[in-house]
Amino acid sequence: MDLSMALYGFMDMARDDPRIGPSHISLFMAILYSYQQQQCAMPVSVYSRDLMKKAKIAGMGTYHKCMRELKEGGYIRFIPSYNPVQGSLVYLLK
Repeated sequence: MDLSMALYGFMDMARDDPRIGPSHISLFMAILYSYQQQQCAMPVSVYSRDLMKKAKIAGMGTYHKCMRELKEGGYIRFIPSYNPVQGSLVYLLK
């Protein structure tokens, strides 16, 4: 998936979605940044603390709420990992 296409597609969809706020946008940008750092390979392997730092999200509750709503909105496919050594997996959709 092309990085700019993913960004523009997300912003076009988020503009009309009342559930999407600044924290969601920031988290999605952090996911895109991780995607680019991993040579645009799918799925993107992520760690919550790393994404939270990149997205400037301080609360774990906010992080989980935003990830859940991005998943429910069809922006991402999220496969959580409960293993601290192995990252969770994120697929960019649409």
